[in-house]
Amino acid sequence: MSKRIEYIFPTDKESILNKITNINPVKYSKSRNFIDGDVTYLSPYISRGVISVKMIKDAVMQRGYKLYEVEKFIQELAWREYWQRIWQNKGDEILQDLKQTQPDVAHFKIPKAVVESTTRIDAIDNYIAQLYEQGYMHNHVRMYVASITCNIAKAHWLLPAQWLYYHLLDGDIASNHLSWQWTCGSASSKKYYCDQANISKYTSSNQYKSFLANSYETLAEMPIPTALEPTIELDLKTLLPKTTELKIDANKPTCIYNSYNLDFNWRKDEDLNRVLLLEPSHFNKYPVSEKVIDFIIALSKNIDGIQLCVGEFDVIKSMYEKPFENIIFKEHPAFTHYRGIKDSRDWLAPNTVGNFNSFFSFWKKAEREL
Repeated sequence: MSKRIEYIFPTDKESILNKITNINPVKYSKSRNFIDGDVTYLSPYISRGVISVKMIKDAVMQRGYKLYEVEKFIQELAWREYWQRIWQNKGDEILQDLKQTQPDVAHFKIPKAVVESTTRIDAIDNYIAQLYEQGYMHNHVRMYVASITCNIAKAHWLLPAQWLYYHLLDGDIASNHLSWQWTCGSASSKKYYCDQANISKYTSSNQYKSFLANSYETLAEMPIPTALEPTIELDLKTLLPKTTELKIDANKPTCIYNSYNLDFNWRKDEDLNRVLLLEPSHFNKYPVSEKVIDFIIALSKNIDGIQLCVGEFDVIKSMYEKPFENIIFKEHPAFTHYRGIKDSRDWLAPNTVGNFNSFFSFWKKAEREL
C-alpha cells in the first residue's frame, strides 16, 4: 500500500502567502521526487495566476540564499516558464504532436483501467483515486501515469492529457500537455519509462510484482498488458455557474480576470471595474471539472470588488463606446482574442523569449538574466 498524503489548498490570501514563507528550497531540491517530499504545493496558485514564479523566486532569494544553493529549486520554477514560452511561441500547435509523431501508438482513446484506477499498480491506482477526491497529483506520479498510459498501454497522449487536466486544480495546458509529450516522445528524443521498483521507492509502497516488474528494455518491447487493453472515449464537459447581471460603471476601465489570471495584487490601487470572465468557448476547448471551477471562483474572492461573468469577451466589449481604450487584461496564450490594454505577466526571465529546442537552452539564457 502506498502512503496517502492529504492535499489541502486553501483559497484565502493569507494562507497562500504563508505557503511562500514556508518554502525550504534546499530540502525541496533533495526530496521533491518523493511522494512525501518537501514540495511547495504552490502549483495551483501559480497556474491560476494568483502568484508568479518571479514572486516566489524573489521571496526565496531575499532570505539570503546564493543562486547555486537553490539552483534546482529555481530551475523547477523555470521549467514552468519554459512551457509557457513554448505555448506563447507555438500557440495551438502544442495541442498536437509537437516535434515528431508519437512513436508506437495503438489507439487514440484512454485505457479504461487508468480512468477507473484499476491498473493493478497499487500506488498509481491510489493516486488516481485521490486525484478525483482532491484535485491534485504529485508531479512524479503524473510522469508515471503518462508513461504507463502512453508507453505501456500505447495510447496517444492527447485524450489522457485532457483527462488529467480536467481534474487538476493546478491545470495548466502548457505544462500539462507538453509534459505528456515529453514523456511519450512526441516532444523529446526518447520515451520515459518507469519500472515497479522506481514507483515503489518514490511512493513509499511495497508492491514488487506487476507488469512493470521488468527491465527497461523489456518494458519498451512488451505487448500491452491485459489490464490496460480495454479502452474508452471520454466526453469531458464543464458545468459553468449562472451569474447575475453585471454592473459596470462605463466611466471606469474594466480589468478582466480569468482562470489563468487571479492576481489579487494586479492594479489593486486603481479605481476599476473588475470582472472574472469565464468564457464557455474557452471551457469547451479546455474542459475542467466542477471542483476546478469552484476553486477558481473561491480564489477570485481575494480580489476586491470582483464580479463573475459567464459569457464571451464581447459581453464586456459591448459595454463601452471605446472598448479597447477601457478594457485591461494580462497577456496569455489562451486568451489571444482579448483586445484592449495588454499588461505583461510577471516573468522570471522577461528577456528570455523565442523558440528554444530544449529546456537547457532556455535555462542557459535565463540563468544569465537571473
